[in-house]
Amino acid sequence: MTRTSSSLRRGAAEGDRPRDPARRSRRRPRRPWSQSLTPWLFLLVPLALLATFSYVPIINMVVYSFTDWDGVSPGYTFTGLENYAEILTRPELFKVFVASAYYLGASVVQIVLALYFATVLSFSTRFRNLFKGILFFPYLINGVAIGFVFLYFFQEGGTFDTVLRLFGIGGEHLWLGDPDLVNFSLAGVSVWRYLGLNFVLFLGAIQSIAPELYEAAELDGASRWQQFRFVIAPSLRPIIGLTAILAISGSLSVFEIPYIMTGGAGASETFVIQTIKLAFRFNKTGLASAAAVVLLVIILLVAWAQRRLVPEERVTPS
Repeated sequence: MTRTSSSLRRGAAEGDRPRDPARRSRRRPRRPWSQSLTPWLFLLVPLALLATFSYVPIINMVVYSFTDWDGVSPGYTFTGLENYAEILTRPELFKVFVASAYYLGASVVQIVLALYFATVLSFSTRFRNLFKGILFFPYLINGVAIGFVFLYFFQEGGTFDTVLRLFGIGGEHLWLGDPDLVNFSLAGVSVWRYLGLNFVLFLGAIQSIAPELYEAAELDGASRWQQFRFVIAPSLRPIIGLTAILAISGSLSVFEIPYIMTGGAGASETFVIQTIKLAFRFNKTGLASAAAVVLLVIILLVAWAQRRLVPEERVTPS
């Protein structure tokens, strides 16, 4: 028998053997085009709404920023970079960012308090569900309602002055009329309102930590502070970065609380209130659009800088 015939018989015998099912399962079957199209059908409506109410208005805002449109006339004239030149050469338009510094400081206080309450209520505490609801409830209230409530709260001789008199602090104060006090009052309202949002973010992150880490820390004799420092705090870095971005962008774009309570009077005017006045009071929609684009660029730069300074921790596959 020749070597060629034996190899042919061996090949025929191997061909008669059943194929390895594991090798067959490794081959991914081709998905029909209908299955590939199904996810996009579900995303069609959300993407259409997102484009209609987010991206299209942004594009229109950028276009209007290069025009002299007054917001009423059917036509407008392109003016190039004149609106941006006017904004960047008028320092009084950027003085309103001084008021944003008060809200930024209030955001720091807000984050610290939210982190404290989230840490305390993540452990076994009496009535912790009640306290969770109390802390989160202000975030559910409409901003307009909050503005009107605190408008009476800070009224001269009102509720706040009455509470202060119980502690021996007499007199009536212009909490919303004194330029030295108005931004402190408004920033305090923002702390009360948005504390619940940061509290929920921190609480969710803390509760997602594996219980085995707490058990190991307790076996090692770690105190509550040591558990926070070595177990909780390292796990909260992504959430702290998120809240930092929200705090900075929110302090730069504050609008509803100062607009409802003071209308921007008494050194409480913010950049967004100023932009609204340019558009609807002085009919300078083109200039207001340029101001909005500048604010958008500032917020994006701040977010980019924060990402560069505090990069996200990426999980590498083992």
